[in-house]
Amino acid sequence: MTDPAPASTPCPSSVWASADLSGNPHHDSEKHEKVRRMFAAIARRYDLNNRLHSFGRDQAWRRFAVRAAQVGPGDAVLDVACGTGDLTQAFAPTQAARVVGLDFTREMLEMARVKHTALDPSVAGKVEYVEGDAQRLPFEPACFHVVSIAFGIRNVADPSRAMREFARVLRPGGRLVILEFSRPSWAPLRLLNDFYCGWIMPRTATWISGDRSGAYKYLPRSVGTFMTPDELAARAASAGLVEYSRRFLTLGVCACYVFLKSESAP
Repeated sequence: MTDPAPASTPCPSSVWASADLSGNPHHDSEKHEKVRRMFAAIARRYDLNNRLHSFGRDQAWRRFAVRAAQVGPGDAVLDVACGTGDLTQAFAPTQAARVVGLDFTREMLEMARVKHTALDPSVAGKVEYVEGDAQRLPFEPACFHVVSIAFGIRNVADPSRAMREFARVLRPGGRLVILEFSRPSWAPLRLLNDFYCGWIMPRTATWISGDRSGAYKYLPRSVGTFMTPDELAARAASAGLVEYSRRFLTLGVCACYVFLKSESAP
């Protein structure tokens, strides 16, 4: 039996107003709920905008993250902030025995469950979806070999708290894989990327999605005001995770980080 199609979600008139984005949206006291409402509003056109505005590279970045995770036979994988399930489902063909996709926006999970019906039956049974918060993971300690989060750590209200939760549910020796947008280091390319992300993409993505929540104005602002790669690594270190690798992809537009939990950690 197939899952029902997701119900239509009315777009709010505004989630992120211009005044909210004039400063740093990561300091907004209502960020947690605003992010939830924003993703609820754009869930139905989320994948289309991702493909178009990354020129199809978003799927290549996810495939890179799966390879970087080095999933072994029988491993358990948790994909946090899984959205519509692209990375979760990319883990399905690996040697993992269990793959869990977690998100706190029900409308995104509904889309993921619809897409799940297209998975190869030989791997579909190992995948499940859970509604939950990255800052309060509903799992016992040390129960996953891999934790991943793609383009989600930036949207968490308290990234340090989420990092501690990732470390808590990882087994000793486990891997945390983070995909996140970055800004190219070469100045001309950085300026071009900023123009594309700050002016072109918000207009075309808003038109395609019919969004009125301000989601695609929030996106470039949230990238530009987010912590640097070194600051992100420091947050992971404070949670007890050691940086293993850092790779910049597509000329620095995206970064993939891998952190390890010490074998001696509890």
